[in-house]
Amino acid sequence: MNELAEIVSQNEERIRTEWIRDMGKSTQRSDLISKAELEEQCRTLLNSTVAGIKTSGPADISGPGWDTARDLLQEISTSRARQGFSPSDVATFVLSLKQPLFSAIRRTLSGSQDQMFEIVWTATELLDKLALLTTDAFIAAREELISRQQQELLELSTPVVKLWDDILALPIIGTLDSARTQVVMESLLQTVVSTNSKFAIIDITGVPTVDTLVAQHLLKTITAARLMGAECIISGVRPQIAQTIVHLGINLEDVVTKANLADAFALALQKSGRKIVRDGSVQISPMGRLFAKREE
Repeated sequence: MNELAEIVSQNEERIRTEWIRDMGKSTQRSDLISKAELEEQCRTLLNSTVAGIKTSGPADISGPGWDTARDLLQEISTSRARQGFSPSDVATFVLSLKQPLFSAIRRTLSGSQDQMFEIVWTATELLDKLALLTTDAFIAAREELISRQQQELLELSTPVVKLWDDILALPIIGTLDSARTQVVMESLLQTVVSTNSKFAIIDITGVPTVDTLVAQHLLKTITAARLMGAECIISGVRPQIAQTIVHLGINLEDVVTKANLADAFALALQKSGRKIVRDGSVQISPMGRLFAKREE
């Protein structure tokens, strides 16, 4: 099949020109990739294809002669996955090479029908394999990107806030599963160590339901924090959650719980030897005094 490589080499410039011309607008995407970069990718892929055919043949693209072509397609797929291309766009980049390549084969071997059909079939199988390789690389890159984004969202959704010296707050919103518990635990422990805090308030006001699994995750986090020298207080225990915990028989006897974050913060201040007092020098309006009396 060296004749296929010779056809590509002899007609490289024309094949590349027709290839770029015949690409769909979605494949070219001038807003995401420049024309010069696209032309360079086409030129490099054609050269590496010729080298792969000559060295390892067109039947098996896993051979060492196809290393450059495989690396190039994986690089193209990864970059286009990050740029916002679709899988069909990336596959079309390779498949659109068929028409100009078949035209070159027909011009070269028009006098030998049997040989022309044989090389056309070989070229078809080769381009299909390269397109599948491109699609697999694109999917792998997209899955890696999605996994990294999910990890970043988990970290952003579990912030550890320093309320006061030695007092931290960890508001949890949404369902608490095993993966998120690991992120919560790591974030809390790292902040406990870096701030040398003695109290950590875990607020579950935003947790829709608490079942046995969620309670176990909370207890693991509390146990880990205790091993680091921090006492944990759970806040945001609503009546429905309290009833669920009692009904499930979950043991939280060793854990201090409060109905809201304000009560938990007040308790943490008290345990740390602090208290909040009103500054008498602050002028309060009549309306403010009225609200103050109501609160008292």
